[in-house]
Amino acid sequence: MFGNISLIECLTTFLEGLITFISPCVLPMIPVYVLYFTGGEEGAHRGKTLLRALCFVLGFTLLFVVLGVFAASLGSLLIRYQQIVNIICGLVIVVFGLHYAGFLKIGLLSKTLKPGTSVEAKGYFSCILLGAVFAVGWSPCTGPFLGSAMMMAATQGQVMHGVVLLLFYSLGLAVPFILCAMLIDQLKGAFNWIKRHYGIINRVCGIFLILVGILMMTGLFARLSAMLS
Repeated sequence: MFGNISLIECLTTFLEGLITFISPCVLPMIPVYVLYFTGGEEGAHRGKTLLRALCFVLGFTLLFVVLGVFAASLGSLLIRYQQIVNIICGLVIVVFGLHYAGFLKIGLLSKTLKPGTSVEAKGYFSCILLGAVFAVGWSPCTGPFLGSAMMMAATQGQVMHGVVLLLFYSLGLAVPFILCAMLIDQLKGAFNWIKRHYGIINRVCGIFLILVGILMMTGLFARLSAMLS
């Protein structure tokens, strides 16, 4: 699909976006963002809430796509060293996975730059800006999965490839954001369950990253992608 971009690549980056959403640094802040989308109003108009949420999603999507273009452009300069790039990028993803699974602690990946968030009714452009601030402020904490998507884009060395992969990453993060904006009360039970099982969830997600990194290092990920492209 999308030329030589495979289903497995799109699915992998989409899942990385979903996992980013349930990470310990993002999920607890969801009620704050939802309050922002509603303007802090009880029974806020659902159409306005949805539009603000979509503007927020647009903000972080634009920034993530720029990162995808940068990663792919850098990879295109190193395309002659494809095998080495695959090994290095795969190794970085394995390190991210070890950190996320709790086997290795990297201080930089445990920090966030949390912006102050007002719950006053805001304009749509300010929601776009907030989405961009979210992308920058939470990048250190969400780095393992965002970094994995960027490493995947870098190994391909094609700008459009990087754009599509980061779009799917953004989509994986955007879908639950939008659902929460519309169904926050109905999803409180699910949030509480995830919080109670963070240890197991983080371990499983970290192992997922480790497997992706190993597949990339060994060239198996590229073979699977070629088969499904």
